[in-house]
Amino acid sequence: LGAQILEALEAMGLEQGVTGAQLAIRADQSRLIDFYAGLGYVLAEDVELTTPNPRSPPAHRHAEVVLRAGERSMSSWKLGIIGGSGLYALEGLEDRRETVVETPWGAPSDSLVSGRIGGVELVFLPRHGRGHRLSPSEVPYRANIAALKMAGVTDILSVSACGSLQEQYAPGHVVAIDQFIDRTVSRVSSFFGAGLVAHVSMADPVCARLSGLAADALEAAGGRVHRGGTYLAMEGPQFSSRAESHLYRQWGCDVIGMTNLPEAKLAREAELPYATLAMVTDYDCWRADTEAVTVTDVLEVMAQNTALARRGIRQLAAHLNGTPRTPSPQGIETCLDSA
Repeated sequence: LGAQILEALEAMGLEQGVTGAQLAIRADQSRLIDFYAGLGYVLAEDVELTTPNPRSPPAHRHAEVVLRAGERSMSSWKLGIIGGSGLYALEGLEDRRETVVETPWGAPSDSLVSGRIGGVELVFLPRHGRGHRLSPSEVPYRANIAALKMAGVTDILSVSACGSLQEQYAPGHVVAIDQFIDRTVSRVSSFFGAGLVAHVSMADPVCARLSGLAADALEAAGGRVHRGGTYLAMEGPQFSSRAESHLYRQWGCDVIGMTNLPEAKLAREAELPYATLAMVTDYDCWRADTEAVTVTDVLEVMAQNTALARRGIRQLAAHLNGTPRTPSPQGIETCLDSA
């Protein structure tokens, strides 16, 4: 939760004292509970930040903060949808509400649009903002995830345009991602740092349950879905060179995009199950007999993919409406307990 939270804690009038390897924080419990309640937690009675290694400089101290899940019921689904390129609005929402949000990490890409489809609550956020105002490097990833967490979503589904690095993943197909490789270079990829450190596991970076349900929904909506695949996240906004495209294929990557990292990492730190439907628009530039990808090529396929995504989200909502929500089998909602 990083330097911003430490500053916020100080602003609440916390008394901080450092003795040797130990940083003790004592506070008005009601203020602290209110602060964390917006993130779905309540603070344990005794809070102590410790550094196992007294020789570590303050900037690298490992902090152990004891938190337990809030009392809010998680038995019903509240699905966050992050819309990628081409998906800037979610149609058919009942009881539609639009909320302007501010987080400790600034404003998200756009206002949150909430409503219901088939009895299931959804919260929609266009990743690039309406009108595609933000490049991949400019997306406020921390604010986006924080805003969805503060809105009370239980799970996040990312719908993202991507290029294909494998022949079998043709434009118009969808890949339900199960792995990522991070090649971004200029993005803050964690809520933690500056004296408050956590190390969550990204061995299995998506929620297998949510990914499977989303893949089922896209197939029911008429999509050609490939289950499992590795997403290479590049910085952008330029497309790949041919050398890069061939290198990523040698690594075994399946699709390439510019936005799912650090998004997936931040969702894990926020203890939110996350899944990606990567919607193929092109073959990047590795095919010798195919022109290199251009924005014009992407836009031609994107309209079809967007229509499929909207149908798939409706199918997913209809299924979730009859399915009680239980905690993720992967323990994602409590991953900070051991971080």
